[in-house]
Amino acid sequence: MARLRVLNVVIRDTKIEVTEDMHGKSPASPDSSDQAHRGTGAKFQAEEDSFSGSSGLLFEQAMAQTRMAVCLTDPHREDNPIVFSNKAFERLTGYREDEIIGQNCRFLQGAKTDPAQVAKMREAIRSEDVVILELLNYRKDGSTFWNALHLGPIYDDAGELLYFFGSQWDVSDIHLARAEERHAKAMAREVSHRLKNVFSVIGGIVNITGRAMNAHEVAGRINDRVQALGRAYEPTLDDASLGTIEAGQAIRAVLAPYDPENDRIRFNGQSVRTEPNAISVVGLTLHELATNASKYGALSTPSGTIDIAWQHETDRHGRQSLVIEWKEQGGPAIDGEPDQTGTGFDIAETLLSYSNGALERHWEEDGLRAAISLPIH
Repeated sequence: MARLRVLNVVIRDTKIEVTEDMHGKSPASPDSSDQAHRGTGAKFQAEEDSFSGSSGLLFEQAMAQTRMAVCLTDPHREDNPIVFSNKAFERLTGYREDEIIGQNCRFLQGAKTDPAQVAKMREAIRSEDVVILELLNYRKDGSTFWNALHLGPIYDDAGELLYFFGSQWDVSDIHLARAEERHAKAMAREVSHRLKNVFSVIGGIVNITGRAMNAHEVAGRINDRVQALGRAYEPTLDDASLGTIEAGQAIRAVLAPYDPENDRIRFNGQSVRTEPNAISVVGLTLHELATNASKYGALSTPSGTIDIAWQHETDRHGRQSLVIEWKEQGGPAIDGEPDQTGTGFDIAETLLSYSNGALERHWEEDGLRAAISLPIH
């Protein structure tokens, strides 16, 4: 088995020298293991022949070529100054090497740097521990960047603290994406609140008009459709900020009131996403199918069930469509297509036609089978 050799890292005038420990002591020997692994730091080690002809020049070249900003600080000097930094550190911060060496890392902090994150860094240095955190830093030109910092101690072969190692990575784009996502979700919640109010106002107007015209039954039917639209939109608003929504959420929400025990309607759908604009017509069509099933179909009997599935399909023209299949079982016997299908289905078919969609219905002996198809643009 190849013996591990220990590489001592020494910095003189900002240059790193790496020399081999000639004592030949194994780093795993009982008298050094406890010290060498104090805190969570580990000394520099290399397997036999890993660094053939290893030298300070080799280490410097490696640090020069990495895209990750790296620095070392000396905790034995006053104020724990930076004693080494690579070119990536200069590119990230905008400072030259002669402006970096001798500075404490706090010179990158500014008015909006989180004091709590700074306190975590100080505690890690005090306890010679490893810490990984994100904090807002400032470049030489005053611009800010989010820094993903990895900070940890480096020990010599005797387990004594030599330096602190810090690597920095600019994660500003990630923070911007997070902020945009939070803003979109906040806007979605506000839209959801306002949308509920709109549906409530519409419902109130319909009820008042129905009473004034002595058309309570008609008003009730209109309100049922308005509420179905509201249920379809509500669970999908957070998703809408992404440009598409999860179809299954809307389908379940629309049909939930028709199956309070969750044992009559069985859902079987892929994780399919579709355009937010499709939700209104899908929600209204499903409402009409469920209402019809409650009055005349599977849900009008104690044991009737409905299977509903959805998926993306490609038609003969190569267009992607959202296809929702509806199958009833256990309802009253059917002896053919009814003479009239009702105003609700007429409304649904008209709305689907505006989007080049379609509703197909087949009255089979054991129950209605229907398919909703809606192109995805």
